[in-house]
Formats: sequence, structure tokens, C-alpha cells
Amino acid sequence: MKNKTTIVVSIITSTIVFSVLTLGFLILLSTNRDLLNSFLLGKESPLKEASIPIRRDSAAEESQIVDVVERASSAIVSIVITKDVPIIERYYENFNPFGDDFFDDFFGGGGFRFRIPLYREKGTEKRKVGGGSGFFVSSDGLLVTNRHVVSDKDAEYTVLTNDGKKYKAEVLARDPMLDIAILRVKGRNFSHLEFGNSDLLKPGQTAIAIGNALGEFRNSVSVGVISGLSRSIVAGDFFGRSELLEGVIQTDAAINPGNSGGPLLDISGKVIGVNVAVERGAENIGFALPSNAVRTIVDSVREYGEIIRPFLGIRYMQITEGLKERYNLPVDYGALVVSGERTEDLAVIPGSPASKAGIVEDDIILEVDGVKIEEGKSLGSIIRQKQVGQRVVLKILHEGREKEVRVVLGKAPTDL
Repeated sequence: MKNKTTIVVSIITSTIVFSVLTLGFLILLSTNRDLLNSFLLGKESPLKEASIPIRRDSAAEESQIVDVVERASSAIVSIVITKDVPIIERYYENFNPFGDDFFDDFFGGGGFRFRIPLYREKGTEKRKVGGGSGFFVSSDGLLVTNRHVVSDKDAEYTVLTNDGKKYKAEVLARDPMLDIAILRVKGRNFSHLEFGNSDLLKPGQTAIAIGNALGEFRNSVSVGVISGLSRSIVAGDFFGRSELLEGVIQTDAAINPGNSGGPLLDISGKVIGVNVAVERGAENIGFALPSNAVRTIVDSVREYGEIIRPFLGIRYMQITEGLKERYNLPVDYGALVVSGERTEDLAVIPGSPASKAGIVEDDIILEVDGVKIEEGKSLGSIIRQKQVGQRVVLKILHEGREKEVRVVLGKAPTDL
């Protein structure tokens, strides 16, 4: 009797389990037409097809990123800025506003004084005042960073490699037009990075930023994508200085203070940009200078020992539809010649090629050698493709009338 009971219970249990599984499968079929077709018609399930490649691609990309970081890290450095700063000493002076004998007369001697805290300089000491990032571009110690990282000509700069070694760095060139500086340290056989072609970038490509985040977390890695190309931004620092940067790359790979001067890499490990700025008040909007523009500077310093680039000698704003409406301009393209906020930021530099050609403030440069100045083709990017001493033809809108002027491009001033 006991055996019969056991058999009955087992049959009932098996029936319930089978019924539940069957009901679940029928519900899944009813909610997924492709799966139902595969069941009825004998086709292969789309679930199987969709899941395997996604896992494989994701794992492969992750492996590539890890490989890039491992290979690139030895070529990426932290730059420490040190400077002689005054030692401020605090001391106290006794002070009695009523005279030294006032309280003595009332309290029977002993006197009374207010102790006033004062400060004085007592010599100087070397102290770390900032930091940034950089990377080797040659085995003999040539380095790239941002100009604003090494802008203080009274400071000293020390390069820290990933293996903890320290090198004193010499600033070879600071670019007054682009936020780039070239440094050199003494040594040989340094690991270095290669430049990629930034003209071939597409939005959505993987971007890897590596640098000395916040000036203390060396070789911090962040990964994102190329969010936009050919952006124009006004980048400022904590001292109120600002500059117009054109043709920059936008990325959502996190860029923090201290990342400045570090590389933006593609999935193959080549430098596609130099991290330069971040949009404050926004999330994951960073910018990098395109590698092709940086490579031109590096090549110039290698060949001539300085930055040699063509120079027109104006300040300008790229005209957009919004700028046209704001200033009631007659055109929605071109470069408006304007002065800056500071008195020294002149619209046209005296003695420059532009000044000699008669260009004045409020002129609008429409074309250079027949190339229209518009979105994606700024005046600066067009001029950078020319040579020092080359004659160019500018189409200008001057006081409402179009005219052509011929300008011989000069050599841009150095910033050392």
C-alpha cells in the first residue's frame, strides 16, 4: 500500500511540473512571433543567433582597450610644476590704542596690550603648484603637452614616467596659436606613441583618454566615443585667460583637470588628439586638439628647433547664423575681424601681413584662395595649410562692399 501511494504522488508531481513547463513555453511562443515560427516551421531560433555575436564583439573590444592601455601607459607621463614661492610667517605685535601708560594708570602697572596678528615673508621654498599630462612622441625624449600646462616661464617642470622615474624637462616651444607645447628630457629608448590620422575620424568611434587626473591619479583611463568633430570653443583657465580653439574633437570620454596634455587614443592605440578642455557644468563633454594639427607642430620643432607656421595677424569670430542675427551682419558665413576683451587683444596686429594689406576691424573675410569660410572650414584651419611667404587672395566684405586683397603670409611669432 505504501508503494502504491508513493507511485501516485510521483505521478501527480511529474504531471504538475510538466504542465507548468508546457504552459510557460506556450506563453513564450505566444509573445514571440519569430520564436513561434521557428518552432512551427523548423527555422533556427533568432535568440540563439542574436546573443552569441554580441558577447563576442563586446569581449573583443574590451580586450583591445586593455591591450591599448597596457602598451600606451609607459609612454604617458605626469608633469609636475614647481616654483619658488614665498614662505609666509605669522607673528604678533602688541598694540594699545590709548597709549602705553593708559591701563597702567587704572590697573596699577603691568600694562595691557592687544595682540595683533601680522604676516611677513621669510625667504622662499620650492613647492608644487600644479600638474598636467603629456606623452613621448620619440624615443629620444621629445614630449607633447598643452601650452597652458607649461605656460609659467618662471616655473620648473619635472616629468614622472609610469615606472616612477623623474626627469627635468626643458620647454622647447610653446605654440601661441594652438594650445600645444613641446618638451624634451635627456635620455634614450623611451617608449613613445604614434599619431593617427584625425581627418579620418567618424562620430561613434571608440576614444580612450589617459592622463594625470586631478594632478594626482597618474595614468587614469576613461573610455568613450568621438561625440563630434570640427568644434570651435573658447577655452579659459582659472586666471581669466581665454583663447579660441578651432577644429577640436568632442568626446564623452571623461577628461578632468590634470588630464590636460594627455593623449586621446583610438582602438588601435594611435594618438588621434591631445586632451585640452572640458565643458564645465555639463556631463562628459570634453575636447581634444586633432592629431594632424599637433603632428605639424612636432615636425616643425624636430626640423627647425621651433614652431614655424604661416601667420595672418588678426583676431576673428567665425560667423554663424546665430552670430549674424546677434550683430545684424549681412552674411551668415565668413570670419568677422574683432578685438578681444582686453586692451592688448587687438583686432589686427600692427605690422602683421593683415595690417599691411589694409584689413581693419569689422571687415569680414569670406574666402581664402576661393575656399569659402564656413562650418568645418575655419579661417585658421585654411591658413594653417599654407606656407610662410606664400601669397594668398582674400575675398573681403569691407563697409558693405566685396573686394579682393593679396596677402603674403608671415611667420607666426614664437612664445618662449
